[in-house]
Amino acid sequence: MKHVAIIGGGASGLVTAIEAKTKDTDVVVFERNPQVGKKLLLTGNGKCNFWNEDQSIFHYHSVIESPIENWITKERQKEVLAFFQNLGIVWKEKNGYDYPFSNQAISIRNALEEKARQLGIQIQTDFLVEEVIKENNVFVVNPKKEHFTFDVVVLATGSKAIPKTGSTGDGYRFAKNFGHSLVESLPSLVPLVLEKALDASGVRTDVKVSIYEDGKFLREEEGELQITDYGVSGICVFLLSRYASIGLSKEKKMTLEINFIPFLKEDAYTWMESISGNRSISSVLDGFLNYKLGNALLKLCHINPEKTWKNLEKEKQLDLIEHLTCFKAKIQGTLGYENAQVCVGGIPLSEVTDSFESKFVPNLYFTGELLDLDGDCGGYNLGIAWISGMTVGQKIAEKR
Repeated sequence: MKHVAIIGGGASGLVTAIEAKTKDTDVVVFERNPQVGKKLLLTGNGKCNFWNEDQSIFHYHSVIESPIENWITKERQKEVLAFFQNLGIVWKEKNGYDYPFSNQAISIRNALEEKARQLGIQIQTDFLVEEVIKENNVFVVNPKKEHFTFDVVVLATGSKAIPKTGSTGDGYRFAKNFGHSLVESLPSLVPLVLEKALDASGVRTDVKVSIYEDGKFLREEEGELQITDYGVSGICVFLLSRYASIGLSKEKKMTLEINFIPFLKEDAYTWMESISGNRSISSVLDGFLNYKLGNALLKLCHINPEKTWKNLEKEKQLDLIEHLTCFKAKIQGTLGYENAQVCVGGIPLSEVTDSFESKFVPNLYFTGELLDLDGDCGGYNLGIAWISGMTVGQKIAEKR
């Protein structure tokens, strides 16, 4: 009988347990919370966007990206959906995003937990793993206390994101004790703090937003921007936040550039001339911008809102166009791990095999957020959890 310990009862840990369980394999899941899948319940605002039909590797990121295409294969994608179908999950697709038909993350969590218990997998909740060591080719969990021994250990503890769910980075410490290095863990998919926030808190508006590092363009996104009292939020911002975290950690100057009129395909100056007439500039802006945002931009440009476009000095006209099409804001920081959906960084992919096994310690595996592999918004990080969990679990089941 092969004895397997999975440390962490989140998304990747539960899938690993289910795939690893055979009649010759005893599997125990250690979870520090009173229940498994606590972070899973928060995904997709509780609706659980658990997969995305677009599995381009563009949506996945790592310091070393070359191995990613070995895991995000067509065959593996089919296996993931077949896995959830076999669990009894019915889902719906919306613009490529897959959600459980119930619109409840608890449907996914409950299905995983029930399947695990049906298979006879032991789930130890309220159990804090403080230390994992290996001696005489056997892994020992909590050697100074319970002294549980195992043939195989899977670290599925998650990253530092949302620490209230129990993700405090313990897995990083365990991995380091086994000789692994760490790509610095940083908040990602997180709101950004600007050096000087726009005086339009509460406004939501569709934009095109780009991020620059020391003046060098990195990436742009379109979507709904949420203006806050500290800076900006929204999915388009989340998708750029990993670059902000990495750049700021290297003391680079990180800048956002926002186009508030992304719908415009023609020259902005000519367009403003054509639509303004004899109306006040405030009235003109009201035609396509939230009034609060329009007034904030006029204030930044020191423009009297009652003036007409034709009565503005050319310098003021050009300044307003610049604020409308390429408003620049220096990024001061992020809202931290507490508000981050995931983290950049983790165990380097160069230190694991194609089955996510440690290259240093046989029968030690890593899954999910613990790896230096993060995804965009839209079900990609759960995709990493499912794929890594399935890969590891299947490897354990077949390995003698």
